[in-house]
Amino acid sequence: MSANPVGFVKEYWRVLLLAMFIAFALVALFIPGGIMADDSLAGDLEEDEANQSVEERMTNIEYGIGLDGGTRVSAPPTGMMVDNIDLESEQHSELESSLYTELDLETADATVRHHEDEDRYTAEVFVDDVSAADFAAVIAEYDADVSEDDVENGVTQDTRDEMIRTIELRVNEAGLSGGQVYQEATVEGSYYIVTEVPGMSPEELRELLSDRGDVQVWAYYPDEDGNQTNETVLEGEDDFSRVGVASYNDEQGYNYVPVTVDDTEDADGNSAATEYQAAMNEYGFTSEGIQQCGIQDREAGEFDFDHDQPQWCLLTMVDGEVVDAHSMGDRLGSNMASGEWANDPTFEMITPTQQDAHQLAVNLESGALTAPLDFDRQQTFSVEPALADQFKTYSLLIGILSVLTVSGMVFLRYRNPRVAAPMVITAMSEVLILLGFAALIRMPLDLSHVAGFIAVVGTGVDDLVIIADEVMDDGEVSSQRVFESRFRKAFWVIGAAAATTIIAMSPLAVMSLGDLRGFAIITILGVLIGVLVTRPAYGNILQRLLTDK
Repeated sequence: MSANPVGFVKEYWRVLLLAMFIAFALVALFIPGGIMADDSLAGDLEEDEANQSVEERMTNIEYGIGLDGGTRVSAPPTGMMVDNIDLESEQHSELESSLYTELDLETADATVRHHEDEDRYTAEVFVDDVSAADFAAVIAEYDADVSEDDVENGVTQDTRDEMIRTIELRVNEAGLSGGQVYQEATVEGSYYIVTEVPGMSPEELRELLSDRGDVQVWAYYPDEDGNQTNETVLEGEDDFSRVGVASYNDEQGYNYVPVTVDDTEDADGNSAATEYQAAMNEYGFTSEGIQQCGIQDREAGEFDFDHDQPQWCLLTMVDGEVVDAHSMGDRLGSNMASGEWANDPTFEMITPTQQDAHQLAVNLESGALTAPLDFDRQQTFSVEPALADQFKTYSLLIGILSVLTVSGMVFLRYRNPRVAAPMVITAMSEVLILLGFAALIRMPLDLSHVAGFIAVVGTGVDDLVIIADEVMDDGEVSSQRVFESRFRKAFWVIGAAAATTIIAMSPLAVMSLGDLRGFAIITILGVLIGVLVTRPAYGNILQRLLTDK
């Protein structure tokens, strides 16, 4: 053995690398928060509840629906599109306006995208009650070459990406860990958005996904003629820079979400905060409209828009439905009238119940779904928590049994603990590193991943047997040079087998093939860790044991 530390590191760097990987894996597995703490897992839970949920878990491993119970819902986005529209840049907004007016759509139900990299335009509508002929007719006013045959079912990749990000945020903000959201392609060329959430029933998940989540604040006030009118004064997540947690006012007895309106100024010096303040002053909310909203019966949860007296109400709208109606308060109205409010643009969005407040906070934080999901074509898979616990127990037993079986066969083959024990320990370290990696990236483990871990144990020991046999079968290892020559020969065989496995598994890892994907990913990761870390380390250990150097 080398007498100085530098020589030791040079000689046994492979073993030291394995030890470092094991240390990182143990930290990722057992230290609360792991290597990279992620507060989003707690969502909008209270801090003490979040800490309690972390403490209750022995490890940082997250489980998928197969091992924790839960639901998977697959559904395609609702919509149709026309691609490669020939438009001038100034016609972009004009076409959008025409889609809204001529097809009688809300602003959230249609969009025109400009793909700058390819300099092309795509128009999309996100409703199912507009015919392809009517859609094409509006676009044909700007591009005469567009016909009904150019209309495609589905939405663009950009829209699907936005939907996936929104649903991911929605799942995290709901305080649910281990969820996955991705897209899946069908043979026909259509796409499904797949959402997997452990610990949630099909009804709960569908409710989470069915809400479009389009939040607006309307000003309901009398116009110059004395007739009540509506104006949208705040829209969605774009006008809010910060959304607080759902809270309850003990003194006055109401649920609310504290929000901060965006005060970032544009080129003209305007911001959402200053425009909102100006609208409140212009519409009379900060003068005669203070405390003048009486259209909501909070006990019955009903709204009465048939009234005799003028009303100044701020309506909280979610997906076009009134959630709450409240008046302008004295203090807030005074600050807006003086212009001071825009310097600290915060207020409370009141809701009838705590659940409504929580849902409002989730929608504001995650944003609205670009397109609704078509639940008429949904596919649902769910596992009850009790059954998932059985799967988890059986998976652990099968894992232990596979380790014991492999260990027994190795000891029977070599009958030499100096060779067999390091082989088993090295193979188990490979599984430990994989588990640590899964905990690090918060990969929800499912039954398919368990199968992958068992396969990794088997293939890992196979490779170590190849190394041991190649080194020992050709006679006594008399020197380090002889060992390295035989080890390189064995490593070429292992490397070729690893490359073949990776090539064979790669299509399963990248294609949308359900549970097969998890199996392929774990197998590929196991092969890479084995070839790059554990096999070379075992070579170092075996060299030390057989050559006494």
